[in-house]
Amino acid sequence: MKLGIGAAQFGLNYGVSNAEGITPIAEVAKILQQAESLGIEMIDTAPAYGNSETVLGSCIQDRHRFKIIIKTPFFDKDVIREQDVALLRKTFISSLHKLRQASVYGLLIHHAYDLFAVNGQKLWKSMEALKDEGLVKKIGVSVYDTEQIDEALKRYSIDLIQVPVNIFDQRLLKSGHLKKLKDRHIEVHARSIFLQGLLFMEPSQIPPYLSHAIPYLQKYHDIIKPINLSALDAALTFVDHLKEIDTYIVGLNNYQQLEDILSHLTKNIDKTFDLDYSNFAITDESIINPFLWGKM
Repeated sequence: MKLGIGAAQFGLNYGVSNAEGITPIAEVAKILQQAESLGIEMIDTAPAYGNSETVLGSCIQDRHRFKIIIKTPFFDKDVIREQDVALLRKTFISSLHKLRQASVYGLLIHHAYDLFAVNGQKLWKSMEALKDEGLVKKIGVSVYDTEQIDEALKRYSIDLIQVPVNIFDQRLLKSGHLKKLKDRHIEVHARSIFLQGLLFMEPSQIPPYLSHAIPYLQKYHDIIKPINLSALDAALTFVDHLKEIDTYIVGLNNYQQLEDILSHLTKNIDKTFDLDYSNFAITDESIINPFLWGKM
């Protein structure tokens, strides 16, 4: 199954449409139990996600089949120094302890620019050392755009990459970068497939700093409603059928959201539905890049 669980909501009040706050620990345990029983393998977390790692550590069973992805801290410096390299390792070991794991499946640089800073290669070498020690299977980077992908591929031998892909943000599909990554046998994980819940919001619910997204949302709903296709169905169908995507990460606030997604996946909806998904593509980064929301 390509579906993976994003754990940001397990430790943070995360997402533009999230009115529920942090997911209660009992709900997290219920989500993980159902996920494992259905063969969902991937879990994505990070030190930046509040106490998400600790919550996961208390809920994941000792014998489990999950593949856990964790991330580095944000360094956000022009020059990487030895103390930053030491912090990467220290934070990684701390994450293992919080998760109660001897090793994890993946470790990603959380902010791609950290790899491109002066001495950024020292961070990468530290990750390679962790891999050589058997503490992590795959190492890579989380990126925002094509330029970061190109720069990362030019400098490093990446096992795993996390990219933004959704029905509005089709940049990497149109540019050929998804194919480029697969041609290099890099494992590709899609994040932000619901654009932090923006795809599910009615125009009347949009915050003022995203008011310029309303015409696109209105068009989206106007096209899918007459054919009885929900916003969830359209968003999931688009990414689920992208052959270049190995896993897509979905953030969950509650157990019912997992059930709704699983219900969609069992429908086996025809991906075409007479829809040309390219009609939904947006190039305005102030809409499709949540990092820029309210900043432009």
